[in-house]
Parts: sequence; structure tokens; C-alpha cells
Amino acid sequence: MLDQSPAIDATAFKTVLGRFCSGVTVITALDEDEPLGFACQSFASLSIDPPLVSFFPARSSSTWPRIREIGKFCVNILADDQAELCRQLGRPGPDKFAGVEWAPSANGSPLLTGAMASIDCELYDEADGGDHTIVIGRVSCLNEHSEAKPLLFYRAAFGRLEHP
Repeated sequence: MLDQSPAIDATAFKTVLGRFCSGVTVITALDEDEPLGFACQSFASLSIDPPLVSFFPARSSSTWPRIREIGKFCVNILADDQAELCRQLGRPGPDKFAGVEWAPSANGSPLLTGAMASIDCELYDEADGGDHTIVIGRVSCLNEHSEAKPLLFYRAAFGRLEHP
């Protein structure tokens, strides 16, 4: 069957969907002694029973395939004072973790110092999501670490929650 829907302009798509505010996470794992991670604002809770979360790394990610091979990871929910950390871990290249403070989470993945919460997961499933991969993680452990306000992403920029 041929797709009869009108073409959607990529700029308009980004502009309109940029009106949706999201929190910001960093997905981390440990490959032997090397910490791995990438910034991800495309994250959501999925199911309570079983406990599942989802996130959507770009197909161009060089980090996600390495984390996939490990099979377990930690979702670090960032606080509003961690924008620079997010930028550092969101860029490509080696040494992203230079100067980054972290400790092992319950599953051994990097738990970033200052994260407001963390969610340890095991890889549950993956699906095709166009230019992204839909990743589903089964939650094995989760913790709140602070009452800080969340780091937000809105209209292609970081923001802060203004209300208490």
C-alpha cells in the first residue's frame, strides 16, 4: 500500500514538537572499566507491571550499540544545575567522562553525582523507530537522590522549572 499522507517538513516537525517540554536524562553503562553514556531527553515511563521504561537513541549513536552489548544500564535523571554535564556527555568522541563524578549504581552502571534520581534497567526489547531505536528497559532498581528541580528541554534549549 502506498503512503498517501502529505510530506512533513523537517523544520516544521522540529518546531512544533519542540513545544513539548521534556526532562533530561543520561543513559550510562560500564564497559569493563570504561564508563559510557549519552544524553537523552526522549525518555518515558512505559509500564508498572512489569516495570518498564523507554528511551529513543538516534540510529547514528555510537554509544548505544556498546551499551546494548552490555545489556544493562542506568537512567540518570538530571537536576536543573546539570546542563553543562549534559552537554559534555551529549557530545560525540572519547573522554566524555573526563572530570565527571560518579559511583556504581546497584547494577554497576555509572550513577552520576548530583542526579535527582536513577533507574537501573536490563535491556528488555528494541524496535525500529525510523531514524531512532525504541529501547525498552526492565527496571531492576530505582532511587530518588534529591529534591532538586529537574533539568528541562524546551524549544531546543535547556530550561528550569519556575514553580515550586
